[in-house]
Amino acid sequence: MKKLLKFVTCGSVDDGKSTLIGHLLYDAKLLYADQKQALELDSKIGSRDGKLDYSLLLDGLMAEREQGITIDVAYRYFSTDKRSFIVADAPGHEEYTRNMAVGASFADLAVILVDATQGILVQTRRHASICAMFGIRSFVFVLNKMDLIQYSQEKFEWLQADIESLKEELRLNHVRCIPVSATEGDNIVNPSKNMPWYKKETLLEYLEKVEIEDGRNEEGFLMPVQRVCRPNHSFRGYQGTVTSGAISVGDDVTILPSGERSQIQSLLCATKSVNQVEAGQAVTIQLEKEVDVSRGCVLARGTDLKQTKMFQANVLWMDDHELVQGRTFLMKIATKTVSATVMSIKYKIDVNTGSQLRGESVLKNEIAVCEFALAENTVFSSFQEHKALGRFILIDRFTNMTSACGVINFALRRSENVTWQKLDITREVRAQKMQQKPFTLWFTGLSGSGKSTLANELEKAFSIDGKYTMLLDGDNVRMGLNKDLGFEEKDRIENIRRVAEVSKLMNDAGLIVITAFISPYEMDRQNAKNIIGSENFVEVYVDTSLEECERRDVKGLYKKARNNQIPNFTGITSPFEVPAQADIVVHTEGRTVEACVKQIIDGIQRRKM
Repeated sequence: MKKLLKFVTCGSVDDGKSTLIGHLLYDAKLLYADQKQALELDSKIGSRDGKLDYSLLLDGLMAEREQGITIDVAYRYFSTDKRSFIVADAPGHEEYTRNMAVGASFADLAVILVDATQGILVQTRRHASICAMFGIRSFVFVLNKMDLIQYSQEKFEWLQADIESLKEELRLNHVRCIPVSATEGDNIVNPSKNMPWYKKETLLEYLEKVEIEDGRNEEGFLMPVQRVCRPNHSFRGYQGTVTSGAISVGDDVTILPSGERSQIQSLLCATKSVNQVEAGQAVTIQLEKEVDVSRGCVLARGTDLKQTKMFQANVLWMDDHELVQGRTFLMKIATKTVSATVMSIKYKIDVNTGSQLRGESVLKNEIAVCEFALAENTVFSSFQEHKALGRFILIDRFTNMTSACGVINFALRRSENVTWQKLDITREVRAQKMQQKPFTLWFTGLSGSGKSTLANELEKAFSIDGKYTMLLDGDNVRMGLNKDLGFEEKDRIENIRRVAEVSKLMNDAGLIVITAFISPYEMDRQNAKNIIGSENFVEVYVDTSLEECERRDVKGLYKKARNNQIPNFTGITSPFEVPAQADIVVHTEGRTVEACVKQIIDGIQRRKM
């Protein structure tokens, strides 16, 4: 069986990536007759004045053909007598960096094109950095458009020296430089007659023989469980793809995170029983004894994996909305999905110089080093040790868009030094003593909507009813616990996070907590709900129009905001995101306080709180 090489082509805009691969397929005679004929016909309206436009073999979208650019990743399979290949042709535009990262995450080798007339550009550095971040160890720098510099050996050696400097700067491992002309075909499949001074392999020759590290070289056996297969009462199998090592029938495996052990009873590839499987194979594993295994668990043997709630990672931010500290996302590591919060942005990495830059936010296409806190202990590895358990994506909770991708550097030591102390007097004991169910009422709404007034009256009603409560008001908390925070987005996020943590502790003490905070961002309210627990969280949206809030202007804040005396004021210069599904919605305009409080109490009783 021929070895498979997965590689990605990347580089700056109009460096000739699609043309290079198209010409490779054409010259190597890897096209069917109808593909060749279609290329010849399409080239008549292409971008080369009727000459063969090899890029059309990969640029499949109409917009790509019209503009002469690559937008989406194009995959192409081909095979020679010596090797099989899958190539991902990635776009060069900065706005399509997300697409390029997808191609890099799939590849074992990167072919990075450099325009010989321009040299190394910002996108060249960015793409090389991203490829290195995703664990690509082998790089081929293709110096294209040599025909435009008259096939100069001197200029090639000058560019090669620049690439050597880049190699040292980015700590790239295996690097090869090849001078080519993608349009004319020099040194792609056949040696160039125009560059007799170049004595090494052509691009295809090099790709056919290069040795690539894969999961077989990683320590031990790993298989993240993707699915539990239960076709009948007598069979239970655990399905997934082996990401490293090999396993045989009869071998012992450890199930993580539980730590239980069992033996392999049978291995099935499709419907065929086999005695052994190795990295890259999809398999169904049946164990000797019944153990608790579900999606997100990991079967392991011969390797030491970590479980932690905190780690440091390199992140490529791909969202239009900037990343700030305190934001919470869904993090997907292999087959496990867990809630994760950005604790801190340590620094950003300048793609031009590789230097560290301080910053409180990360913009689209920037690379940063961040610290994360997860909602639960999760099995992981550093990316250097195991790729599959050392990389992740961040998913926006509300749009379900992929906001970032990243690789794990190491666990934070403080996460291992702190353990949850089990107490004899539990939340349930305290609640029973107070004869009430502890929960948190989360009031949200614009300034002046009536949150504090309603919260105060509600607490008095609870007190009359013999309930034990605590009211946390926005202004009062900012005078003490959160007096170090401002009103920028990152400060608002941290303000709400701290209040949620305090509310949870007070619920654990058996108290009913009432909070009155503007809490303008849906994501932050969702994060508060996650911290406190959905079963103990009641969101009350005080729905009062901006016009009515301005008319009331109890604290004179709207007037100051209109006069530009208060920056980042919610409703004027900062947005308020209306709750999508509040548990209780209270309209205050034209209603008495008593009627509003009664509506809230009725809503709480319906929820059996």
